[in-house]
Amino acid sequence: MTPPDAAELRRRTQELLAAHPPGTIDRTAFLQARFDAGLAWVHYPAGLGGLDAPRSLQSVVDAELAAAGAPDNDPRRIGIGLGMAAPTILGYGTDEQKRRFLRPLWVGEEVWCQLFSEPGAGSDLAALATRAVRDGEDWVVDGQKVWTSSAQLARWAILIARTDPDQPKHRGISYFICDMTDPGVEVRPLRQITGEAEFNEVFLTGVRIPDSMRLGPVGEGWKVARTTLMNERVSIGGARIPREGGMIGPVARTWRARPDLRTHDLHQRLLSLWVEAEVARLTGTRLRQQLVAGQPGPEGSGMKLAFARLNQEISGLEVELLGEEGLLYSDWTMRRPERVDFTGRDAGYRYLRSKGNSIEGGTSEVLLNIVAERVLGLPAEPRNDKDVPWKDLAR
Repeated sequence: MTPPDAAELRRRTQELLAAHPPGTIDRTAFLQARFDAGLAWVHYPAGLGGLDAPRSLQSVVDAELAAAGAPDNDPRRIGIGLGMAAPTILGYGTDEQKRRFLRPLWVGEEVWCQLFSEPGAGSDLAALATRAVRDGEDWVVDGQKVWTSSAQLARWAILIARTDPDQPKHRGISYFICDMTDPGVEVRPLRQITGEAEFNEVFLTGVRIPDSMRLGPVGEGWKVARTTLMNERVSIGGARIPREGGMIGPVARTWRARPDLRTHDLHQRLLSLWVEAEVARLTGTRLRQQLVAGQPGPEGSGMKLAFARLNQEISGLEVELLGEEGLLYSDWTMRRPERVDFTGRDAGYRYLRSKGNSIEGGTSEVLLNIVAERVLGLPAEPRNDKDVPWKDLAR
């Protein structure tokens, strides 16, 4: 079957709108109908929210729906599901897993979180110690995860755990879908420098996961996890934004509205960062175009690096521009937000929250190694533990 072109996608979108007029139908029902029509993510297979169309044509559908005032699926709230869980399930899940999880994931009926990082396995994620032991048709999981966004909201989690401690650390890991309602799952908030508890730590005690909830072969979880991580970095660093979107927007608006704050030095720094932000935005567009040919590669690590550095430099400039006003912090209330809102908060929040950008989604130090080795082709760092069984590693 020939993939639909832009005209065909517009026709299908108009048919969806005619059959389910926005404003006259429940939001969830509209999103379900959109998924069933193949207009959720058009590059996905038919029957799984897509039409096997080129990824680049998603914007055609989105523009038609936006013009009609159709509701979206609140992508910032369900970003882990959309950006990490979904492409991993599509790549490694069984047909049954794809049918079960992708529709409620995209619609937003089920929130997902990511159980990867651990207190002793952050930058060196493959050193993780959470164990999964086979017990008949189940796996029994014990361990601790940390820095888990949305864990307090999540119905499901993508989880990596050690299933063979006799293998080197990268080869003894398996990948699972974990039910966050299991009685052995305990979620505790982690209060951050912003005052909020956006992240959580998760304790797993005797959590039983059916083998049918495994993604990929036993012992090949690191390969599956790399798919998740590469998609995560693209979703963080290569998000589709308009010109002056993201962190550069608020500081540019302040500059135009407050001439009393301007100095020559701040002007030069703002110009430089504005250009860098625009270059990063256009590079993100190129990266998304490359995704049409397949899965994201290590280039996404470069985008995520740029995202972290720019956010931190721009937020620092904004605080300096505002002078004494930049030292104010509007609200230190302890709460557990459902999403991160960089542009809707004040400068103090942006400055503090951006400090985490160089840690989350892969630390900048690790990403620099990835870019050096896999993009630039530089020699790999010596790794003395590469072939040592995990159980023999010093911890």
